[in-house]
Amino acid sequence: MGNQSVTLATRKSALALAQSRAFAATLIAANPGLAVTELQVTTTGDRVQDRLLSEIGGKGLFVKEIEEALLDGRADLAVHSLKDVPPELPSGLVVGCYPRREDARDVLISKDGRRFAELPTGAVIGTSSLRRRVQLAALRPDLRVEVLRGNVDTRLRKCREGVVDAILLARAGLVRLGLAGEVTEVLEPEVMLPAGGQGALGIEYRASDARVRELLAPLEHSDTKISVLTERAVLAAVEGSCQLPVAAYAQRTEQGMRLRGLLADPDGSNLRRAELSRAWPTTDAEAEAFGAELGRSLRPR
Repeated sequence: MGNQSVTLATRKSALALAQSRAFAATLIAANPGLAVTELQVTTTGDRVQDRLLSEIGGKGLFVKEIEEALLDGRADLAVHSLKDVPPELPSGLVVGCYPRREDARDVLISKDGRRFAELPTGAVIGTSSLRRRVQLAALRPDLRVEVLRGNVDTRLRKCREGVVDAILLARAGLVRLGLAGEVTEVLEPEVMLPAGGQGALGIEYRASDARVRELLAPLEHSDTKISVLTERAVLAAVEGSCQLPVAAYAQRTEQGMRLRGLLADPDGSNLRRAELSRAWPTTDAEAEAFGAELGRSLRPR
């Protein structure tokens, strides 16, 4: 590849930096001689830490400023936690590379090592996610759920200090930070259905940039791509955003793909679930059509 260079945009959080730098290392390994420069960007979601994401409003709270850097040429590519990326992208940008997915499941971390079923009535669970809040209310209405924003270290500290009795986090982030040992219990999708795209990275760049597309090509993971395209099509069909409690999870089975979804009204009421199974999609269009079908079945009639 010669002496090529690219600028990679990333948020400044420890998790964003860890996953961006790990991806940069794999990108360089696949393209020897490539130089990667890091552009750290503060997003709206990073700046506002005292409110629910749904209260700040809008979509793409963790990506908007990064996408602006791509569009104005300050950056060539961006590494996102895919669950933060809205299904609809700005004109001129694509998520064109999906590396191998990490574990998509949520986990519980409790201050005293109690598992979810062992938490006493009235125990306080901290989370900022509407998706998690709705599922918690359905599973354990005897628990209290409180808003808990901040980075992973902040949430872990508040749990240790007893500000809350337990927290819910994505296992993928803890693995990427080397903190998987903090987990009290991994919650299976039957208990807590993950966010669409959770555990996956999405690499975004300008649609016209053939050079970056070529550099990224060796890092595409086909099963991950098909799974997350299916899940994101569910979100698109229900117009999913941080203001709507929605979950979607596609899983490879011996028969093909098992797709599960969940949707509730913005206030958490009218919770509904859907599930479909069929042969594993062989094209992007098939995956998106499958996800859209399930998404439509979740929408209010």
